[in-house]
Amino acid sequence: MSIENGKNRINSYVVAASEWERKKGSSNNVYMSQDFQEERYSISDDEEIIKKGKEHIQKIIIETLYKEHDLSDKDLIWLIDNIDNKGKKLLFEKSKSLRDKYYGKKVYLRGLIEFTNYCKRECRYCGINAYNKKAVRYRLTKEEILECCENGRKLGYSTFVLQGGEDSYFKDEVMVDIVKSIKKKYKGCAVTLSIGERSYESYKVLREAGVDRFLLRHETVNEELYRWLHPKSKFETRKNCLLNLKKLGYQTGAGFMVGLPWYTTKDYVGDLRFIKNLQAEMVGIGPYITHEDTSMKDYKSGDLETTILMLSLVRMLLPKVLLPATTALGTISKDGRKAGLDVGCNVIMPNLSPENHRKDYSLYNNKKSSGSESAQALKLIVDEIEKYGYKCDMARGDSKMLDSSI
Repeated sequence: MSIENGKNRINSYVVAASEWERKKGSSNNVYMSQDFQEERYSISDDEEIIKKGKEHIQKIIIETLYKEHDLSDKDLIWLIDNIDNKGKKLLFEKSKSLRDKYYGKKVYLRGLIEFTNYCKRECRYCGINAYNKKAVRYRLTKEEILECCENGRKLGYSTFVLQGGEDSYFKDEVMVDIVKSIKKKYKGCAVTLSIGERSYESYKVLREAGVDRFLLRHETVNEELYRWLHPKSKFETRKNCLLNLKKLGYQTGAGFMVGLPWYTTKDYVGDLRFIKNLQAEMVGIGPYITHEDTSMKDYKSGDLETTILMLSLVRMLLPKVLLPATTALGTISKDGRKAGLDVGCNVIMPNLSPENHRKDYSLYNNKKSSGSESAQALKLIVDEIEKYGYKCDMARGDSKMLDSSI
């Protein structure tokens, strides 16, 4: 098949996909049908391209991904398994240029408030899971949360990210009161929640109270592994929560961990496909990092190289997405934050939590919360980001995916 014919087939499949989505309905369209994926033109199967060698194949795949913002699953698998240093250089340049196209050199700063480390969940990898008896538990009061917001506002923050374990104390009425108080006091600010799985009705009430964004990592689409990581939970529940958030009009954040035990390239492509089809407005990806007080303490942590490859691929698949350079990136490597920004990340979330509790929100070993990870160290943060060639922006910074005109 010629390259031109292949491109024509890609275009025809894009049209077919749109029609399939219309008929099926967006609420269930998180996975693309297996039949559709198998039919789709794969560059790595094209005999004329194969004849020109591996380097040519990866160049054509990367160029196609840059222009089309999608590939067949087979081509994504091929690229992840075969990309070399020259290919990575090209891929990273392309993903960075897409970030620059839609966001310029802006890096949005969000004020992170870790307001409770009580959690009813059993996640094996997490240092604040319900079974960790060594965790020093804390729960901020409404007044303490508002004090964090006040400190952040004085520094110039316009987005507050309230993150916590699944704490049964924070029922809807408690969260609604907190959210409404923040929105009333700080006009024009954005409120993001990251508080786990809740019912549709709960998400609806919180949305009506003024919550703008919700972060809920799907973690892995490998259902067997998901169940192993969360023995009392199901991936289907997590998926439905994300679909409900989308239905309710939240800017919705999904994401996964890099370097989980037994993970395969096919699993990574499943995660990428899930995010692409969900059309997540935000994507949080970071390396899996062990915690000494969990049953997974002896497993190997994820690495920087694979993580930035995944971040780059997400930017290529969703050019207008908000993509954080996570704390975990800076934890596994002193150059982690820069590496993330250099492949297309455009958000960082410095910590506004009370300093006496930051060490207690211990999701993984050696989690950074001071220095340039601290929201109060604003000059350090600005200097670091500017040194890398970027510009800090403390505006709301909504996802460009909301703007269909660009």
